[in-house]
Amino acid sequence: MYLGAVVLGMIGFSYASVPLYRAFCQATGYGGAVGKAHNIEAKLKAREEQPNPSLEEKCAKREIRVWFSSDVADDMPWSFKPTQEYVTVHPGESTLAFFTAHNKSAHAITGVSTYNVVPDKAAYYFNKVQCFCFEEQRLRGGEEVDMPVFFYLDPELVEDHNCRNVHDITLSYTFFKVDEDEADSKPADGSSSGVKLHGPGELPAGIPAAVAAAAAAGAPLAQSAAVKAQ
Repeated sequence: MYLGAVVLGMIGFSYASVPLYRAFCQATGYGGAVGKAHNIEAKLKAREEQPNPSLEEKCAKREIRVWFSSDVADDMPWSFKPTQEYVTVHPGESTLAFFTAHNKSAHAITGVSTYNVVPDKAAYYFNKVQCFCFEEQRLRGGEEVDMPVFFYLDPELVEDHNCRNVHDITLSYTFFKVDEDEADSKPADGSSSGVKLHGPGELPAGIPAAVAAAAAAGAPLAQSAAVKAQ
């Protein structure tokens, strides 16, 4: 009976792990949790109204490569990979990147992703403004979609002594299977299932227009002039 209770508890915990991890990240800001729009907007406004020449100079001299990593659970019949290997950014910049998901099965599959940002000491300054994490994404059989992530690297990173040797940050996602429909209910017009984004809704003021427009439209990375793809 005790062993049975443990097994049932472990199964229940596995189903609850994604929402529990989401609640933990939102409550603590751990691992680059999706940032509040007004918080980021306030920082951008403060930088514009009261510029700190010393801080801006440090940001201009500091280049950080943000690497992208992806994985899927063993029972997930998707391919999931970043569109770009990495981007090079300066602290204080907002950047748009994309991941591509492809349902390789013949049936509709629903998945949900978790994420992680390393190193931990830099994760505090890594703000995801909009992201597909924690939102159920449903792809029809054979469907392929681009999933955007829009992030902002806090300029205060350059003044943190613990981050003085941080030149690379890795943002990684893992997709898990939620359920599988018996039939592939494809709309008559053949339109895409669409990608659900987790975030504050409207992008904060002060974000470069080209990046904001691309994020809102879901434009391919190459179409965003403000993104330096490698």
